[in-house]
Amino acid sequence: MCHQTVSLAARHLEENGIATLVMGCAKDIVEYCGVPRFLFSDFPLGNAAGRPKDLQSQASTLELALRVLEAAPAARTTVQSPMRWSAAPSWKLDYSNIARLSAEEIRRRRDEFDRQKEIAKEIARSIREPPARAK
Repeated sequence: MCHQTVSLAARHLEENGIATLVMGCAKDIVEYCGVPRFLFSDFPLGNAAGRPKDLQSQASTLELALRVLEAAPAARTTVQSPMRWSAAPSWKLDYSNIARLSAEEIRRRRDEFDRQKEIAKEIARSIREPPARAK
């Protein structure tokens, strides 16, 4: 979900007495929105809860998030996760950088994206129009 949307929803919840913590990877956006508590992970977008398929990093991130939620010393508190996506900072240049992909790889990714969209459309269609029941 969009960092800005989550941040604005968190602010609304806080205004209505519900404590929140945003976990995100887009520090500039979340801090601009002024959320009360923010756990920043310097990971690629979409990975704020830890590394994919790495239960230990996800559990550690959740544990840190709950500690921040409980003990943030002031409004607009940002805590940076100590975890790193990679030891080499060059991942930021490589991750999802279309300029570093071959035409063949771009085509492959586009085809996969289109395939996933068709699957999603079919699921949405099946929800809107459930199959007729047998009489």
